Amino acid sequence: MKVLSLLIVFTLIISGLELKAQKVFTVDYASRADVKVYVVDYASRADLLVYKVDYASRAGTNDGNWFFVDYASRADKTIYFVDYASRADLKIYFVDYASRAGWRNNSKKHLMY
Repeated sequence: MKVLSLLIVFTLIISGLELKAQKVFTVDYASRADVKVYVVDYASRADLLVYKVDYASRAGTNDGNWFFVDYASRADKTIYFVDYASRADLKIYFVDYASRAGWRNNSKKHLMY
């Protein structure tokens, strides 16, 4: 019985951690997106510096480490890439290293929770 209890607690903890990961899905229409995103040319103009991770287990908890999923149902947030910065909720810049990822404008942080 004790083993079963520990197994249940462990499963709940793992499930909770899974929900906090930054998994995103790109939608085809702005109306279906949680957040409209524009990719800027320079890191200094971004609200968020994003690093694309290779595995879902390496995705962060709203820290800029994103994992792009294949299905919207598996995503924490759906995003739409807009053509103009003025139409975006969030401006991002893709970085080459996970250590560079993070928020530059904390007032926009709520968009990805």
